Amino acid sequence: MTDTIVGLVLAAGSGSRYGGPKALVVGDDGVPWLARAIDVLRSGGCDEVVVVLGASAVEAGALLRETGLGDDTEEDGESPVRVVETEHWARGIGESLRAGLTEAARVDPVAVVVTLVDLPALQPSAVERVIGTPHPPSEDALRQAVYDGRPGHPVLIGATHLPSLVDSLDGDVGARPYLVAHDVLEVDCTGLGGDDDRDVPDRLPLD
Repeated sequence: MTDTIVGLVLAAGSGSRYGGPKALVVGDDGVPWLARAIDVLRSGGCDEVVVVLGASAVEAGALLRETGLGDDTEEDGESPVRVVETEHWARGIGESLRAGLTEAARVDPVAVVVTLVDLPALQPSAVERVIGTPHPPSEDALRQAVYDGRPGHPVLIGATHLPSLVDSLDGDVGARPYLVAHDVLEVDCTGLGGDDDRDVPDRLPLD
């Protein structure tokens, strides 16, 4: 096992309430939400990033390449983004999470840090806090950011938990039941944006 921390962006959904896939949304500042999520994970301390695409995967992949991400080599010297497509994205977030964690496990990381594409207000400091509280993660760590006591993102999953968590995922059932059952450590990140998911289009990306 390495000491690598892998960031994971879930961006496979169709965004039915939003009016289209959120993996294709570009903020008012011209930065795609997908690129922003990747940057937040990297800036917060993740060594590599995996992105899960599903609905409009071809268009989302093209958007990544336009922003200089997702290629074998990147001008800034960063590790390339690993893109995985899931054919079963319509079954729910559990299937997207399964695809992403399976891909992330190939790196043999100490932990995986999960976030969503529709959190444009999420700050790198939230990722830093979850990774570093109470100390750098070991393979048995299990942590979740909370905002005024409510669960949000990011979520840190130590390598020991990956096989069992993947087995527990089913359709629209995500990681939360597993986290609760295994006494997830809650890390206060109030005010750092990981609870502000954007579900409807009349809420501006940077309002």
